[in-house]
Amino acid sequence: MESSGIAIFSPATIANLSCGFDVLGLALEGIGDRMTVGLTPEPGVRISRITGANLPMEAEKNVAGVAAMALLQASDFQGGVVIEIEKQILPGSGIGSSAASAAGAVWAVNKLLGEPFSPKRLVGFAALGEALASGAPHADNVAPALYGGITLIRSYDPLDIARIHCPPLLYVTLLHPQIELKTSDSRSILKRTITLEKGIRQWGNVGGLVTGLFTEDYGLISRSLEDGIIEPLRSLLIPGFEDLREAALGAGALGFGISGSGPSVFALSRGEETALHTEQSLISCYNSLGIPFKTYTSAINKNGVRLWNEQTDILI
Repeated sequence: MESSGIAIFSPATIANLSCGFDVLGLALEGIGDRMTVGLTPEPGVRISRITGANLPMEAEKNVAGVAAMALLQASDFQGGVVIEIEKQILPGSGIGSSAASAAGAVWAVNKLLGEPFSPKRLVGFAALGEALASGAPHADNVAPALYGGITLIRSYDPLDIARIHCPPLLYVTLLHPQIELKTSDSRSILKRTITLEKGIRQWGNVGGLVTGLFTEDYGLISRSLEDGIIEPLRSLLIPGFEDLREAALGAGALGFGISGSGPSVFALSRGEETALHTEQSLISCYNSLGIPFKTYTSAINKNGVRLWNEQTDILI
């Protein structure tokens, strides 16, 4: 790695938040990828090492490489970039694995170049990397990874992003079945049209969720965590989904849904104690299925991508 290299942490994310397909997302604390990025005098993007997952080393076939190339093409920098990736988010997990790589790459390159691009521009570059993984340049994972907290994509053309207030008592519980569900496959089962009745109900839930977050009205948040359009289709691909929902709500969670395209599922809770209780309920529920899984309980990461000290393993 070049002497000008920096180490960064890029967080896992949860997209959609039930009712906000492709427009809502949040960043998780303590779960994410680590990357080292440096500038080189040779033009282009080179990926020198990947650990933790079997991913393409060719820049044009890797989401981090594609995102970094898009940024370089828009910049005045005449050199190139070398990237090392330590994957701690499994591809196909539903918690923003490709987004972490893409967002981390553009954040680091932008930092090394003196931050010529705004966070919104970085989201645009990173979304091009997402398109490689999923077939669509969606930004509901890369936006919270770069902005931190909870974000809303109001519009894709032109790109318009708003940061949403994050209630301090809001916690996330995540269960990740150790099976892979590719975003492109999960998107392929979705219907292209919906009824007006379903649309009206969904718009009401999105508005209710955003309002509940800003006003810290946990009851409104709970009532709004409902998806009658995407979840009924995608939940069929996740073993034990309805049992998990019942376990989470029975433990006191505000709501339960699919994390991104799955197979991971999430619950939002008021307070860490309820979130941890929800985690134990999900573990008890899933132990009987014979499918390996991991669980996490996390506060919401309000910072997004951050510098990381490799020697001390401390985020800066």
